[in-house]
Amino acid sequence: MASNDIETPYKAIDLINQLGIVLRTAQIHSINNVAVTSAIDKFVSLINDLVRSEHNVSLELRGEYFYLNENRIRYALEYLLNFDYLTREFKKTELGTVIVKSRIDAADIKALVAAFVSSSFLESPFDSIQEKMSGIPHIELKRLERVADDDPTDVRKMIKKTYFKAVSYTRGVLKQVSSGEKINLKKAKRIITSLVNHILDQEQILLGVTAIKDYDEYTYHHSTNVSILSVALGQRLGLSRKMLIDLGIVALFHDIGKMDIPGEILNKPAALTDDEWKVMKNHPEWGVKSILKIRNLDELTINAIIVAFEHHMKFNLTGYPMLENPAEMDLFSRIVSITDQYDAMTSVRVYKKSPMSPEKAISIMREDAGTGIDPLIFKFFVNMVGAYPIGTLVMLDTKEIGIVSENNQLLLQRPRVVLITDNSGNQIKGRLVDLTEKNDRDEFMRTITKTMDPRQYNINLAEYFL
Repeated sequence: MASNDIETPYKAIDLINQLGIVLRTAQIHSINNVAVTSAIDKFVSLINDLVRSEHNVSLELRGEYFYLNENRIRYALEYLLNFDYLTREFKKTELGTVIVKSRIDAADIKALVAAFVSSSFLESPFDSIQEKMSGIPHIELKRLERVADDDPTDVRKMIKKTYFKAVSYTRGVLKQVSSGEKINLKKAKRIITSLVNHILDQEQILLGVTAIKDYDEYTYHHSTNVSILSVALGQRLGLSRKMLIDLGIVALFHDIGKMDIPGEILNKPAALTDDEWKVMKNHPEWGVKSILKIRNLDELTINAIIVAFEHHMKFNLTGYPMLENPAEMDLFSRIVSITDQYDAMTSVRVYKKSPMSPEKAISIMREDAGTGIDPLIFKFFVNMVGAYPIGTLVMLDTKEIGIVSENNQLLLQRPRVVLITDNSGNQIKGRLVDLTEKNDRDEFMRTITKTMDPRQYNINLAEYFL
């Protein structure tokens, strides 16, 4: 088939979407559940229809996109969640290509799904899937092709370098602003572009870096964390790459007005007085003035001004600054208001030596959804950080203790966890376990029973994420 002549693009989209539905359903229910078998039957019907017209159906993941018989499949926003989920699952299991060489039946796909689900938590998932599918000759599997230097250790080093480069840049720029100097935002664009690239490819590692809260310079790390969290959230919302870069830059400068707040107020180790709080609440307006001083008026400047001004206004417009005729908050402002609150609540501050646990912060923010923060965007945020956000210390029902290292977008209560003690309390070198793993009786092998405070156990999250 020529590479530009798929006559049935909608069938290709439906096929990929349905495969996502099949795998998602199979991870929730047992393989013989009627919801799973019905989803499989529909998928078989779709793929056999394509086999009739195309003779040989090859579904391949290349980078962030799926290709059907060498044709890149473009899809609408309504399919985003299933396509995004399937992309992540293919990467996690190292599965690159599924080739169907002739008509198949439900038993063939049932075997593939069972192999996929049972192998996803293993150290060599693709090898396991391929071995279990060796008896089905008309379905061929190929390993995901990776860049030659895609070494996990090197990736972490690169992400760490990019993160601290962003922090260093933020520190320098904010000090320039406070001294009235002009700044060049070209470097900001380069740094944020690099962060966007890492988020698109290694979101979980970068979210793990934002979970480390032991830094002394809160202001600069907070600005960087808000930028990263905002870009990751924007990516979940389906924003274009250009919009993600713009969002990352304006989020980096959302608190720029705080540079004009007197140090004795900004760094006060106790509760602010009413008069001090009035000064603090001026920082959104001061942020607008600062941005106008450092950059000519263009689209990016306008977006930065809006976010600096609006990020404390609240979804129901009852925050500050108070306006006589307030309009609906800008999309970027609604994103940044959520990420700003979350990072601030879970960080060490001058007046708060013990940060709030991530799950407690999510619980409080959930109560504020619909009034203080946008409820729809917050749902995407929760789906991104998980019920147990990365960096959460957890006790399992096996008496093992671990740190959440990666979220499961389908089963938020069942993330991947790095074990740091065995069931006897002995310290062990981090072994990664998947809480979706089941035993022969179709029962989950591990379940989180409670969360714990890493500080009480002298656990340094940087050792696990950097």
